[in-house]
Amino acid sequence: MGRDCDMPIVEIHLLEGRNVEQKRKLVKEVTDAICRAVDVKPDAVRIIIDDMPLTNFAVAGELRIDKKS
Repeated sequence: MGRDCDMPIVEIHLLEGRNVEQKRKLVKEVTDAICRAVDVKPDAVRIIIDDMPLTNFAVAGELRIDKKS
């Protein structure tokens, strides 16, 4: 296998609203899990967080921004 196989890239989609501390904890824990599962070093792991506005996500035909709690 080539060198690119050694670099896991993870994309995480979240609805907006998480703070930086929550994202720090998330990327640390995801990185640790990936390192254990596929036997790579932390500096090989790439994580992309997509912070989606509530206007860009829908369930059952209803935008999340319109959902009543």
